[in-house]
Amino acid sequence: MTAIEASITIARAAAKAAADKLAQDIVALDVSERLALADVFLIASAPSERQVNAIVDGIEEELAKQDLRPVRREGRSGGRWVLLDYADIVIHVQHEEDRVFYALERLWKDCPVVDLQLGDDASAKAPADADSE
Repeated sequence: MTAIEASITIARAAAKAAADKLAQDIVALDVSERLALADVFLIASAPSERQVNAIVDGIEEELAKQDLRPVRREGRSGGRWVLLDYADIVIHVQHEEDRVFYALERLWKDCPVVDLQLGDDASAKAPADADSE
């Protein structure tokens, strides 16, 4: 079983919104075979707490246009790791230091990467250390 097309479409819209706010290393993983609670994890990072929160705002604004609201939001006040749970898609926006430390891509490395169709934008590429595993 793979992620449903609707989840991938939402992930792409969220990724585009994150890229518009200068998110770095935007990656989506199809976790549908490993996790019953979600289809896609979208992961993005930023160098400061302020930018993490700006990216989160951009994603929420974009998905709200599609009448989508997170069922749960965690970490907003700290701005280090914000989790937006949209049921079928879970979005992680992390401070770049936390992203390196927690290494979600390494934890979920057996999951296929979703093509976000962001073009050649550098933010759409996986972190360099993700390929070295």
